Amino acid sequence: MKARIPQNMSGPKNMNQMIRQAQKMQEDMAAFQSEMEEKEFTASVGGGAVEITMNGKRVVKNITIKPEVVDPDDIEMLEDLIASAVNEVITNIETESNDGMDKITGGMSMPGLF
Repeated sequence: MKARIPQNMSGPKNMNQMIRQAQKMQEDMAAFQSEMEEKEFTASVGGGAVEITMNGKRVVKNITIKPEVVDPDDIEMLEDLIASAVNEVITNIETESNDGMDKITGGMSMPGLF
């Protein structure tokens, strides 16, 4: 059985174009990662009782707690609000990061990058 070789392949020219596209994608990804690391994300829970701000590196920059939710007899509620705010802001960061990478890669799966 003979193997069929596609007739419309233009060899090195096509390969050079693919390499340029890959380099452009790599540059776009690096620029997007830098933007994401500097960007700040905020999540608020409990009707604004707890607000957390993180940067794209997932470093907490600020926590704001309204005095009325600080009840020494109910520390557990405050802990739950803080955990919820942290989880929400991390979800926001991941969603924006994934959406941005999908735009750059055209939805192509790139294991190990994110």
